[in-house]
Amino acid sequence: MASLETWIGLRYLRAKKRNGFLSFITLISIAGISLGVMALIAVLAVMSGFQKEIRTQLLNVAPHAELGYYSPDYTKPWQDLRKIYAGNPEVVADAPYISDYALLANAGEVQGAQINGIDPVQEKKVVDYWQKMAGGSFDDLKPGESGIILGAELAKQLDAKVDDTITVITPSRDTNPENVEPQLQQFHVAGIIKTGVFEVDKGLALIHLQDAQELYQMGNRISGIRLKLAHPLEAAAFTGSLNLPRDRDNAVWVRDWTLSSNSFFATVEFQKKMMFVILTLIIAVAAFNLVSTLVMAVTDKQADIAILRTLGLSPGGVMRVFIVQGMVAGFFGTLFGVIIGVLFGNYIGTVLGFFEKTFDFKLINSQIYFIDYLPSDVNLPDVLTVAAFSLFLSFVATLYPSWRAAKTRPAEALRYE
Repeated sequence: MASLETWIGLRYLRAKKRNGFLSFITLISIAGISLGVMALIAVLAVMSGFQKEIRTQLLNVAPHAELGYYSPDYTKPWQDLRKIYAGNPEVVADAPYISDYALLANAGEVQGAQINGIDPVQEKKVVDYWQKMAGGSFDDLKPGESGIILGAELAKQLDAKVDDTITVITPSRDTNPENVEPQLQQFHVAGIIKTGVFEVDKGLALIHLQDAQELYQMGNRISGIRLKLAHPLEAAAFTGSLNLPRDRDNAVWVRDWTLSSNSFFATVEFQKKMMFVILTLIIAVAAFNLVSTLVMAVTDKQADIAILRTLGLSPGGVMRVFIVQGMVAGFFGTLFGVIIGVLFGNYIGTVLGFFEKTFDFKLINSQIYFIDYLPSDVNLPDVLTVAAFSLFLSFVATLYPSWRAAKTRPAEALRYE
């Protein structure tokens, strides 16, 4: 059974002819809280979805971890690197690679790119972009045939198509200062990949591992080994657990995907926190509208408060009456905001897509945001945090009016009644 204070507080919420305006103001406060909660949940859902989608895209096209020798003239066979993680159940697959920079030229266009020498058979086990061929075949990279696979954006900038011949320009490897002319080698375009990640498609250039060793005069050496992990989100813990050799000539470096993308994800996380703070202020403004509502309610109920006091209700009981009244409004405002916010957060991408199609415009540019649609991911911890903040602010907003009601003096309040 509800307490007396709860019953009175709920009764005060019901509209009557005499206090219909107060009930209207209460509804406005509830609507304001709902709007703030809804906006905050929707924005956090979009930012979480964006972060999750970009992470998924990157993990599909980038290795989860890499390791290699520090010295370019290491003496041990590169296969010895596999001994470092041999038998580790976290490693699903590995693939050797060579990575260096070059200029690509075709039809009067010149673009810089990072040339990656790979073993197609092993590379397929580590990354998934080989499944996204827009032309040609990933298996057409064969040793000694000077084939190259380009990212879709890079191919577009070079005006290159499958079976076209392009020129790869690399710096001279000759130590003689008189022979500084760059090396030029012809490669035929064996395929074009469209990963959907603009930065990758713009800089992706793949050749066979043996062709890369010849192009960069590396002999049997490689740049490193790419690893695919069973739990990529725990890549940092995996790399930290490896026992790496530290001898001077064969010291090994290791890095994971979180290091190469750390600045991007740190920026997104910072923006998410800032948006939380900013949009929480909207909820605060709406919650503190309850202050004015309850102050007017206290003024309107002076006689009622005085009678309750003379009947033996304590000042604390009077406070609880108005705290209940304010918290019920805050609760329903939060509840409606959570329901609408979760629904809107889940379908905001569909809603935006409808308006883009209807009015023929594009809000998200894939060249800037990696993707061309609006992702969303409603996280339960985010929703609970927003709801908790909203209820807390609603409670704080009830304290002053409730305290003021408790200070009412029965004799003065009933003097003119």
